[in-house]
Amino acid sequence: MSAAQRRGTAVITGASRGIGRATALRLAAEWEIVAVARSVKELESLRREIESAGGDCSTIELDVTDPSAVRRALSDIDAEVLVNNAGIGIMKPLLELTVDEWRAMVAVNLDAVFYVTRAILPGMVERGHGHVVNIGSLSGRGAFAGGTSYAATKHALVGFSESLMMEVRDAGVRVSLVMPGSVNTSFSGREGDAGWKLAASDVADAVMYTLHQPDNALVSRVELRPLRKS
Repeated sequence: MSAAQRRGTAVITGASRGIGRATALRLAAEWEIVAVARSVKELESLRREIESAGGDCSTIELDVTDPSAVRRALSDIDAEVLVNNAGIGIMKPLLELTVDEWRAMVAVNLDAVFYVTRAILPGMVERGHGHVVNIGSLSGRGAFAGGTSYAATKHALVGFSESLMMEVRDAGVRVSLVMPGSVNTSFSGREGDAGWKLAASDVADAVMYTLHQPDNALVSRVELRPLRKS
């Protein structure tokens, strides 16, 4: 698809690695990518890879937990797609979790979704179409030891996503929640055999699936997990 035929702009947070990077690469065939993250070096590598494949990519170095910085950087972008992917996971029992670790997860996994969506969404509503895709987790409908903070933020994201979907669907704006299980990335920092896990590209394909629906259809939630756990 040539630049003239692309569908518009897709903003992707946490785009420098893992699911965010895979999603940027996947969507670049059809959208102009605005890649958002804190790592300048990794963003530049992504930009070069997308452009070498014939796509268009601009990058924004941004701390998505800073509401003023988010508003300045993103509020003027006319985005057709927003993928809220930025997230962190600190998996440890509550009695080992520090206040700073708790606050960091809430800030990135929940607060930042509000800040970024609040900056991008008005343009979608005014235009009468657009698509917000939030990357959640199967932890958002389950629980596990060591997940008191992480799972709590992902449960909150479910409520945020489903409520927002109901608020803006009549304005022609779609909201989808993609909830993967175990994904083979460096996200959690855990080591060991990961060959059984989903690939980041599997999640990117699920994002694309939500975007490729008929005009009168909305996929509000996708749950995605490895077929086997070995």
